[in-house]
Amino acid sequence: METISTNKAPKAIGPYSQAVKVNSFIFTSGQIPLTKDGELIDGNIKEQTEQVFKNLIAVLEAEQLTLNDVVKVTVYLKDMNEFQEMNEVYATYFKEHKPARSTVEVARLPKDVKVEIEMIAFKSE
Repeated sequence: METISTNKAPKAIGPYSQAVKVNSFIFTSGQIPLTKDGELIDGNIKEQTEQVFKNLIAVLEAEQLTLNDVVKVTVYLKDMNEFQEMNEVYATYFKEHKPARSTVEVARLPKDVKVEIEMIAFKSE
């Protein structure tokens, strides 16, 4: 197992890694809408989802991967009523390539954000 880290995404705010690589799979930790400097984007669901994708893309790029390498996405929403707005942003990142996805509503997320997203990617060797 190899730890993946980049300064182009926010540092872990707890005892975890931004991502880990196991064989050809990369598992990202859930990303919330923090800037790479750790500042919270306290905007609407669309603004927060945009920042989460910026973070995830940066983590993937640390392993020379793109969103086209993602095989599974899990989206955690504070309010399922915001699903459509989150999905509009999501769809701008996944156009033709559509990985498997789960979306769940949760009672609370770190820093009371609206969205957290984690990904699993596959790196062809």
